[in-house]
Amino acid sequence: MSTIPAVSIYELEYQALVSGAAVQVRPHFGTLCLTDKDRVDFLQRMTTNDIARLQPGQAALTVLTSPVARIEAVFTVLCRQDDLLLLASKGEAENLRQRLQGQIFFMDKVSVADESTVLRRLRLLGPDAGNLLPAAGLPRPADDDSFSEEAGVIVLRQELFDLPGYELICPADELCALMGRLTEAGALTLSDSPAYEIRRVELGRPQPASELTDAFNPLEAGLAWVCAENKGCYTGQEIIARQITYDKVTRSLVRLRSDLPLTAGDDVSVDGRRVGSVTSSGLSPTRGPLALAIIKQPHNDEGASVSVDGTPAYVERIPPTGL
Repeated sequence: MSTIPAVSIYELEYQALVSGAAVQVRPHFGTLCLTDKDRVDFLQRMTTNDIARLQPGQAALTVLTSPVARIEAVFTVLCRQDDLLLLASKGEAENLRQRLQGQIFFMDKVSVADESTVLRRLRLLGPDAGNLLPAAGLPRPADDDSFSEEAGVIVLRQELFDLPGYELICPADELCALMGRLTEAGALTLSDSPAYEIRRVELGRPQPASELTDAFNPLEAGLAWVCAENKGCYTGQEIIARQITYDKVTRSLVRLRSDLPLTAGDDVSVDGRRVGSVTSSGLSPTRGPLALAIIKQPHNDEGASVSVDGTPAYVERIPPTGL
């Protein structure tokens, strides 16, 4: 009698991310709140994106950069009528709060508070995620970088950062009930399997602690689209503006494909000379070994041949939408 091979949790989660819907609980992703009348002007002078253009119900990814334009923090700003919510990267809420607090001048009318203990975050992912929201009794924002708030639950649509999907913010005491509504509607709960990371590498999405670190600036790490060219000064702005104006971005985020698995942290070389480094890697069920790397010109062109610890690899340029 023939038997049907068991499907692993990893395979189920990967398929949900590719063709269904999955929900990821994010206990280490904190939320800050900026209040008082100077809150918008404060963030406008601090970060790369044009925060002043936001209207209530709109959101924007932005970057806090160092004086030499290196990445210090990446976070999403949600504009509400009376405050700004800041969605910090994993494990970075307190660090972000301290950085912002340290830049508040005595004349600034702005306060920053960490709301991570009272607000919890989930992320609903996969191509069917939008259809699950109404089934779970949740609003479905029509546009990218827009959000809706009903009965204390915020639903943010975010397509170009992280894995495409929806970030959900809810009161801490409602987290279990919200998870129940989403899973009852058909979302698979993500575990600690490598499915999320592999899908991220497939889509070429940079992530804090991997690509979005102080080793790179936003232009090099795939976040040129969050560096507004039509706003005033912010820390690191001169360097970023000069690189854009004079086409001086000399390295960029790419995807690597190879026959053997690659390892994050390994050097990328050409003819024995280092030209970059692997930042993330994974084994795709459909494409085999893949990695993300930040590589110097001209070796970051589509189809370029490179070597990673003796393993041949080939460069794929990453379009804004991923695959």
